[in-house]
Amino acid sequence: MTILRTIVVFLLAALAEIGGAWLIWQSVREHKPVWWAGAGVMALAAYGFIATLQPDSSFGRVLAAYGGVFVAGSLAWGVVVDEFAPDRWDVIGALVCLFGVAIIMFGPHARAGS
Repeated sequence: MTILRTIVVFLLAALAEIGGAWLIWQSVREHKPVWWAGAGVMALAAYGFIATLQPDSSFGRVLAAYGGVFVAGSLAWGVVVDEFAPDRWDVIGALVCLFGVAIIMFGPHARAGS
């Protein structure tokens, strides 16, 4: 159950952070209404709270692992929302990042004080 919770929280965090950044991008770069940027700021704030729901209590570990989720999630967002077509190097890079996420989050870490 912990692995499933970790994955779900990472997916929710990615949706909030990438979606928030995209909304701000759309407001500034694509001249969408300013309220899009405001919605983006709120989504980015939600990301900060969502990340605290991770079962692992190590901020550094969670944030480092999330970096890999962000890479893969950003490419997926581009495919779904912006009709971006990743090339094989994008896909390979994202898979390497996700492999790193799995090692960081699910590897046999030493207990504190050991």
